[in-house]
Amino acid sequence: MPSGKIHDQITWFCLPLVIILFFIVTKSLLLTALGGFGFIFSGLMFGPDLDIYSIQFQRWRFFRFIWLPYQKTLKHRSIFSHGFLLGTLIRVIYLSLILFILAILGVAIAQLIFGFGWHWQKFIFNSYGVLKNNYWQEVLSLFIGLELGAMSHYLADDIGSRWKSHQKKKPVSRKKNKKVVKKTSRNK
Repeated sequence: MPSGKIHDQITWFCLPLVIILFFIVTKSLLLTALGGFGFIFSGLMFGPDLDIYSIQFQRWRFFRFIWLPYQKTLKHRSIFSHGFLLGTLIRVIYLSLILFILAILGVAIAQLIFGFGWHWQKFIFNSYGVLKNNYWQEVLSLFIGLELGAMSHYLADDIGSRWKSHQKKKPVSRKKNKKVVKKTSRNK
């Protein structure tokens, strides 16, 4: 399994290729930027290794606490953290729920202080409708970028594990250490 540093190098190395591919497919600077951002964000901060105390986890600094329940719930390298599409989808849903809870708390405090009316149910349904009807391409580009960043991680882990397994199976050739005895007058 590659180290966090190697995963970072892979992410930076693959970024130009991801950007070129996004632009070829979408022919849109905005969608390309969102895909590239999703890729780099996933590769450096939002990847599968958030389920352990990793460099990705450490980069969240003061906000690391939001990933602690995620770590306690998921086993490292399980299908729920490292699974194709599923791992990214779970992280997106998890982070969305955490942000939603924090936003609700913030709005509740603001309502107590400033006394304005706000209906969170309407807000959710309206936001979902706007995203679904007006910004589905942007959301899809961002999600694909996030998944590609995670995929670079999965593939590097898989290749690293296979390489280590292959190295263990190889017979180690050892040269026999033959002692060369010099013939001296004492050995005769």
